[in-house]
Amino acid sequence: MQHDPAFASLVDEIRPLIKELTVTQVKEKFDRNEQFTFIDVREDHEWNKASLPNAIHIGRGILERDIATQINDKNQEIVLYCGGGFRSALAAYNLQKMGYTNVYSMDGGFRGWQELDYPINNK
Repeated sequence: MQHDPAFASLVDEIRPLIKELTVTQVKEKFDRNEQFTFIDVREDHEWNKASLPNAIHIGRGILERDIATQINDKNQEIVLYCGGGFRSALAAYNLQKMGYTNVYSMDGGFRGWQELDYPINNK
């Protein structure tokens, strides 16, 4: 997907300020049974088609408003994903600004996971 240059520039600006994991690194965390909260920040219509295993859904539009209802421990490890890693990067940045200290964006997102033929929950 070709992103608007201003949007891509915004994401590039905040990327050095957040932590990111590759799709493979996240899959390896699951394989090692590490404990973390995996959050899909995509839109409802994307979630309703398919999601990644063990994920919960808090759409990007309501994440900042509703995160505390799901996670009140601001030190809990959180991994966010979206379609490709742009929206989740912005979401990670905002959660950090809200005091969450252990937040990661999964670079590559749903598409990267799918490209590696990792399991997907089709709905």
